[in-house]
Amino acid sequence: MKAVLPGSPDDAGKPVILGEAPEPAPAADELVVAVEAYSVNRGETFQLDGQLDRTWPGWRPGKDVAGTVVRPAADGSGPAVGTRVVAHPPAFGWAERVAVPSASVAELPDSVDALTAAALPLAGITALRLLRAAGSVAGRRVLITGASGGVGHYVTELAASSGAAVTAVAATRERGARLVELGATELVTSIADTDGRYDIVLESVGGDSFPAALARLAPGGLLVWFGQAARTPVTLDFFDFFKGPNQARIAHFDYTSSDTSYGADLATLVRLVATGRLHPEIGSVRDWSRTAEVIADLRARKVRGNAVLTVS
Repeated sequence: MKAVLPGSPDDAGKPVILGEAPEPAPAADELVVAVEAYSVNRGETFQLDGQLDRTWPGWRPGKDVAGTVVRPAADGSGPAVGTRVVAHPPAFGWAERVAVPSASVAELPDSVDALTAAALPLAGITALRLLRAAGSVAGRRVLITGASGGVGHYVTELAASSGAAVTAVAATRERGARLVELGATELVTSIADTDGRYDIVLESVGGDSFPAALARLAPGGLLVWFGQAARTPVTLDFFDFFKGPNQARIAHFDYTSSDTSYGADLATLVRLVATGRLHPEIGSVRDWSRTAEVIADLRARKVRGNAVLTVS
């Protein structure tokens, strides 16, 4: 079958190429999905760059897909053949077909198309689980750094609809304009421009952003650390806590750790989209032959929202 493969030095410096790969060999609890669309995440670009582990020999990218079940799980779990689904495989999804654990799949209603669904999995699941880690946000001030990314859009809308007063930090007002439409009460381009203290900080940038965001936390508040997009280590001073965020808590966040399955969270996201309560931000839709271009645009931060590729 056709699949997107990691590039090599012989591929003119391209991060990926369209080539041939073996058909999926599903385990008993896995079904096979014929992929109609997939989205690209920054984490996958880091893996392609060698900055993050690729985990498996023969690794190929692809964690966010939507399509149709063409082979059921041998153990009888999951949707039947012909069911339209959104899925979150651990990898290998940028292909004509992919094996996915049945617990990582959710059915799609007719009202949610594959392009929209493909933008949901990693960013949407992360946003849902971030808010669970943060606890109740109703009536609380929430600061979100790196908010113009895919996760930031979902977190902003979900938190605002739950009653939070959200301040979103984006690199530029242009990149963050959509966040106000999704419910942010304030949009700033620097943490230095924020005012007052926050009950909850959701931090994803790292480097200088982390201590600056921490300094805005109210005494006894919570900072949830869910990324380091700047790829720059964080430096903290114990005594800085006494200047404001006294007795603050810092929680490390790993979206893969949860009491709920990917499939259950995907079903929640699909329901919210279908009822008009969640609006995926799709910044680019292209044919999958142009995946290398999309990756280059993501690296250059030229894509706002999710980049979705159609499989043809």
